[in-house]
Amino acid sequence: MPIKIAALQMVSTPDVARNLEAAAALIAEAARGGAALVALPEYFCLLGRRDTDKLAIAEAPGQGPVQAFLSEAARRHGLFVLGGTLPVAAPSAAAPAAGPRVLNRACLYGPDGRELVHYDKVHLFAFDNGRESYDEGRTLAAGDRAVAADLALPAWGEAPLRLGLSICYDLRFPELYRALMRPPCDVIAVPSAFTHTTGLAHWEVLLRARAIENQCYVLAAAQGGTHENGRRTFGHSLIADPWGEVLACRDEGEGVVMAEIDAARLAQVRRQLPALQHRRMDGHDAG
Repeated sequence: MPIKIAALQMVSTPDVARNLEAAAALIAEAARGGAALVALPEYFCLLGRRDTDKLAIAEAPGQGPVQAFLSEAARRHGLFVLGGTLPVAAPSAAAPAAGPRVLNRACLYGPDGRELVHYDKVHLFAFDNGRESYDEGRTLAAGDRAVAADLALPAWGEAPLRLGLSICYDLRFPELYRALMRPPCDVIAVPSAFTHTTGLAHWEVLLRARAIENQCYVLAAAQGGTHENGRRTFGHSLIADPWGEVLACRDEGEGVVMAEIDAARLAQVRRQLPALQHRRMDGHDAG
């Protein structure tokens, strides 16, 4: 039978406490609506005035107020919560002499409040069009592996729901998603903070492409609006189905984007057009 999932769109601020309060309200709203899985956007806990602000609130793996908040929210509402993302202290080997770095980490919590898995953003965003520029590599250390989790959701069916994790700029690298499809994921999460410039050009088309080529649902929670630091993020949090159809979307502003997903629909698409079975190039390098 179908289950409900929700992408929670935020317009995060430089104040962690205010952001957690806003996130708590959105999680509660989604829970009241019957969501079994909710995803928060990238940098949900802090969108600072400077890129280096995230260094000051970096938490140790498995402990800290933001991770405690996510754990408690999952436990209180009895659902799966993807906190995407928070800064976590990087191992010393990942911090070059150029300066300190943190990992941009998405943590997944189960209904009992336990962390199930976490994923560290692999691809670090850099952009410069002469008017606006960003380089995440100045403050972030890159992750190095693909991560997926099996979620026990009886309403989904006999098999668990397999959730693949990615973050924002990862969306431009289809090889990561191919790695997540061995074995195939049912849902891919993409918590993001796309700039308005890049989002306007590429956000929806890339999300729909990842859904179509991997024949899975896509759950994309985004930052969406003009932030106190002057940055404008694109928003358009959405849920897409395995055929690439957008089931729900919110343009800008805080809110809950919810849709039903169905294992039967997933199986139907993969049966009618078995593209995943037709792959021939996985693991082969060009000669």
